[in-house]
Amino acid sequence: MSQALDTQALLRLMAWLSPAFPIGGFAYSGGLERAVFDGLLKDAAGLEEWISTLVRHGSLWNDALLFSEAWRQVENGAELREVAELGLALAGSAERFMETLSLGKAFIVAASAWPDPVLERLPREVPFPVAVGAVSAAHGIPTDKALAAYLHATVSQSVSAAIRLGVCGQSEGVKVLASLEGLLGEISQRAAQATLDDLGGAAVQAEIASLRHETQNSRLFRS
Repeated sequence: MSQALDTQALLRLMAWLSPAFPIGGFAYSGGLERAVFDGLLKDAAGLEEWISTLVRHGSLWNDALLFSEAWRQVENGAELREVAELGLALAGSAERFMETLSLGKAFIVAASAWPDPVLERLPREVPFPVAVGAVSAAHGIPTDKALAAYLHATVSQSVSAAIRLGVCGQSEGVKVLASLEGLLGEISQRAAQATLDDLGGAAVQAEIASLRHETQNSRLFRS
């Protein structure tokens, strides 16, 4: 975990996880919209607690493990296919499935601007964390650094969604990101050393929110 992240690799990582990278991540909230609709999230403090739970015990923890395994299996096409299948099977709702698969496919298409054999080894049906993990490994980006960037980008998207939903203002949203910085670093280190045996979650309320979003009539986000 002590490998240096060179400037070229850093620039690529920044490009891949930038809001401007054409994967359409802004269209998804991961069930957050339903949680706001149901009154489970009302302010910045609630948002921080919600995200922390997902990172420690929910979908973001499992995504981090899938990312890490894809990073390790970058040279093994058969293993990458198995990790991809597992990632899709872990999707707890139709919208969660659509979100991770749509983002994964879009990421691979956009990442083809940086040609690499890993793009041929990855299956067509690939969840987002598996796609980013494998491509990061192929370009020599250390696991923990790539994971930290991935988690930060994902959490930033959740905060952005919360701002659009009126949960908090921009200044409060930035404070949430700053407060979560230590946790994201800790989880990145843990997940980089963990295995698929550590998969599992207990964020039941978040899973229910994701399921209920499927039948919500008026909404801003696709999940």
